[in-house]
Amino acid sequence: MMHSAFSTLDWMIFASYFLVLIITSVLLSQGKIENTRDYFVGSNRVPMFAVAISVLATSQSAATFLGGPEYSYGKDLTFIGFYLSAFLAIIFVAKVLIPRFYAIKAVTVYELLEKRYGASAKKQAGVMFLVGRLFASGARLYIGALAISMILFLDIAAVHVAISIAILMLGALAYVYFGGVKSVIFSDIIQAVTYIGAGIAVLVYLYMSINTDMGTIISTLEADHKLRVLDWSMSGGFSVWALLGGWLLLNIAAYGLDQDMTQRALTCKDTKEAQNSLMFSIYMTIPVAILFLFIGLLLYLFYQHPELSGLNTEVVQKFEGEKITIFMYYILHEMPEGMRGLVTVGAVAAALSSSNSVLGAMSSVAIEDLYKPWRLKRDSVDEMHFVEAGRTAVLLFALALSAMAMVSYYWQRYTELPLLSFALGVMAFAYTGLLGVYGAAIFTKRGSAVTVPLSLIGGFLTVLLLQPYVLGAIFDFKLGFAWQILIGTVVAFGIMMFGKDKKQRSMK
Repeated sequence: MMHSAFSTLDWMIFASYFLVLIITSVLLSQGKIENTRDYFVGSNRVPMFAVAISVLATSQSAATFLGGPEYSYGKDLTFIGFYLSAFLAIIFVAKVLIPRFYAIKAVTVYELLEKRYGASAKKQAGVMFLVGRLFASGARLYIGALAISMILFLDIAAVHVAISIAILMLGALAYVYFGGVKSVIFSDIIQAVTYIGAGIAVLVYLYMSINTDMGTIISTLEADHKLRVLDWSMSGGFSVWALLGGWLLLNIAAYGLDQDMTQRALTCKDTKEAQNSLMFSIYMTIPVAILFLFIGLLLYLFYQHPELSGLNTEVVQKFEGEKITIFMYYILHEMPEGMRGLVTVGAVAAALSSSNSVLGAMSSVAIEDLYKPWRLKRDSVDEMHFVEAGRTAVLLFALALSAMAMVSYYWQRYTELPLLSFALGVMAFAYTGLLGVYGAAIFTKRGSAVTVPLSLIGGFLTVLLLQPYVLGAIFDFKLGFAWQILIGTVVAFGIMMFGKDKKQRSMK
């Protein structure tokens, strides 16, 4: 049974959320922006707690909002391991990378490479980031838009997906364009509260609709092996070995070498505050991840144990031929009015918090690492010129990401790639090269301006070749994603080892 998606109550919730967005974006864009440090790192005056919540919000996207429950519904709780490896990664980033960024008053993380391998290295890493982010965030935007289109329009026609993409991009632009990173960080607090609130509401509602006590719930889940947290097999996936290998590297790159996340941590007053903000963000991220995994477990009981939920339906996780997550299925079929509006707003908030940050991050790299050095070589211009350039870049990247999201839409129609792995995938290709280059820069005396681009490309190509649809298709093998990242990083690091730096610039 499919009802028309939105009741009056739902539309009211939806409208009031957007009203809050409009009012706060106007209020947050009042701050005076005088130079690019204001625009891109909030002049290092952003409170530690705001940064922590912003990192939490940025790390979650619509893909995690819908994908977290999907994992525990189909498997168990081993996905928590991903966040435990993130915890270890953040300790590394806070201790090793953050002090080095603050020592050079970095606006982007790639400036660190300039100190060691010269300006070209910074530019190449910046371009790598922009390309990776265009793909990955474009795909993320598509996932968010798809969800919104299903709920709002009850279909995924191209024009409706395009409207949903526009809703998300305009929402993101409202914050980034005028107020820069500062207003993005404060808006992330609103997004985080919104989608965590929506998650809690769903959890409570689901618990109430399963007519049984906590003991029965736990014993049923236990009997079905749904409560396993650690996987000691060699399967790849989220096994303990993969978590200490490839996933750990992925998280180090995500929190420390990806301007999208790290830009938040560069807005603090000093190293200490930045370190604290990262630690607090992971303390908050783990419970949020658990929340969405628990939603998946309750959905499992709701659909797979009719004796508990009193529901006897055949669950077909398809929507217009598109495979949908179980959470989405639940939203479309069982959600009462009011709740549906709330959850839609939650999905929008999750998608917004990852798309508004990426616009600011891409703009900062394009302007600070690529455009500014080039422009200043030609003649001197005042700082406001670069702030305006930053705003123009934000608009251009909004268009580029929207285009990429539409490409993803058609891409998904014609290929068989699972959504979550595709979205997480592309940026990780780029991470391996960055990990290799930074590893060489910080821990060794080797590598040179010549090996940097080779290493970046080498890591990227290695992971690309290891994909199931490239070499995997030819030789019929499947290698877990975590292992692909590990191998890619080793290759990139190995390439760096061939370079000898003529003038040693220390990174200490």
